[in-house]
Amino acid sequence: MMRPLIGVTVNDDIRNGMSGEFVGKDYTDGVYTAGGLPLVLPLTDDKETIVELAMHLDGLILTGGPDIDPQLFHEEPRLGLGEVTPLRDAMEAMLIVRMAALDKPILAICRGIQILNAVMGGTLYQDLLREWSGRLQHTQKAPRDHTAHHVTIVEGTRLHALMGAVEVPVNTFHHQAVSALAPGFIISGRSHDGLVEAIEHPGYHFMVGVQWHPENLWRKYEEHARLFTGVVDAARARA
Repeated sequence: MMRPLIGVTVNDDIRNGMSGEFVGKDYTDGVYTAGGLPLVLPLTDDKETIVELAMHLDGLILTGGPDIDPQLFHEEPRLGLGEVTPLRDAMEAMLIVRMAALDKPILAICRGIQILNAVMGGTLYQDLLREWSGRLQHTQKAPRDHTAHHVTIVEGTRLHALMGAVEVPVNTFHHQAVSALAPGFIISGRSHDGLVEAIEHPGYHFMVGVQWHPENLWRKYEEHARLFTGVVDAARARA
């Protein structure tokens, strides 16, 4: 059986004075190990290119990266907002809309859950230190494959079925997060201080977002590998 084609979004990157695009190997290895064929997507806001990409892709992974421009959720920038990347925001917003219209699977990771929620009609905390009252550390000072806190998973959700547990340890590298939930979505996981850590939309074939970084955990923890297996299996079934 052919491997389903899974698009993986990228960051703008400048190294040794040269401009380029970058995505962590843990993402693409995770897709391939799960049975998919990863396609690192070009960074573009050309509408025709994005429409064509969405037609060819069987699934999409929205990766981590810089902050989301608050214009996407109709707010002005506040103190604590970090670097934003308008080109990437524009590309991912168009991709989300097109993939949703085609009901193709989306797995949204860290920044991914944030832009997914914003594009679909929700809002974000622009900076947790200024806008959130919780006490947990959400930007860990530890290696990326180290788990820092726990997430409680809502029973009966797609995420619960995938991970097979009601509580999972996660890593954490973010200062923005879901605030108001986009219409039609449900919360499928929270941290112990109540912050939204996972969302999903029951009306789509597979639309799941997580605030942590399973791409850095799947080699050590089977439950996190199941997120990659989940989007690949959903893409194969949808195709």
